[in-house]
Amino acid sequence: MKHVVYTASPESQQIHAWQLNEDGALTLLQVVDAPGQVQPMVVSPDKTFLYVGARPDFRVLAYKIDSEGKLKEAGHASLPGSPTHISTDREGRFIFVGSYNDACVSVSPIGDNGLPGEPAQVIKGLDGCHSANIDLGNQTLFVPALKQDRIALFELAQNGELTPRAQAEVNTTAGAGPRHMVFHPNQKFAYCVNELDSSVDVWALGEKVEKVQSLDMMPEGFSDTRWAADIHITPDGRFLYSCDRTASVITVFSIGNDGATLTIEGYQQTETQPRGFNIDSTGQYLIAAGQKSHHIAVYKIAADNGLLQELARYAVGQGPMWVTISAL
Repeated sequence: MKHVVYTASPESQQIHAWQLNEDGALTLLQVVDAPGQVQPMVVSPDKTFLYVGARPDFRVLAYKIDSEGKLKEAGHASLPGSPTHISTDREGRFIFVGSYNDACVSVSPIGDNGLPGEPAQVIKGLDGCHSANIDLGNQTLFVPALKQDRIALFELAQNGELTPRAQAEVNTTAGAGPRHMVFHPNQKFAYCVNELDSSVDVWALGEKVEKVQSLDMMPEGFSDTRWAADIHITPDGRFLYSCDRTASVITVFSIGNDGATLTIEGYQQTETQPRGFNIDSTGQYLIAAGQKSHHIAVYKIAADNGLLQELARYAVGQGPMWVTISAL
């Protein structure tokens, strides 16, 4: 299966498109000069568009993806605040954008032509809104508000409207700072990385969402400022990864058979200040971006314990902070 890796470098206002070969090597396909500081990215569920949040002119850019994975700008729409995180619903009908600085999450419709429309709904009062994460059933949107130590829970209606769930929120440990989330493929558990204390929480999903485990993700003896950033799970739900920017480390977790428990398997030193990383759809490769090294690194994921073996590193644009991988 052919994969394409997209990296966003806001300091040089560039998107790099790479072909991920079967042996894990990357071949540069294209460098796109973007109209602004490109940051969060997401590929549409049908793999035909890349949606990118940009600033200082707050908007979502839509790039058409061709058969080789190359990009062509196709349109854009405005956003109510600086885009920190961008995602879509599972059907590719709506774009969700979280804005940390503007304390809001917005919903924008996606037209039949794949292009984003103007925001249809903006929910404010989410201080430090850092992501918007739709569950695998496409029913509940989880929105971490980092500065409030809470995750707001919204029901997604067919028309894209968000309304608070009966259980409108869950709370993290005080000072944890919930940031990004992923879901186990069995749809029974979610995992949230907390920026301010560099911990990972396991949330049991159901009519009531409950925290069932919380783990310190840092190596023993770490005493510097904690500054966690990103979290991803392998497609088979066996391994979980999180990163910390101060330590420039990726923590490797194995996941219990039912998804309820995490165990730390080890740590991988990586590119300086890893703001973002991602995993390919086969679960064989992890690619991490160093915001201060201006490089990305490719790692082979060990099938038995999830540990990482570095294969190669590549220079990209300045300040790379987002990695998105699409199977064509």
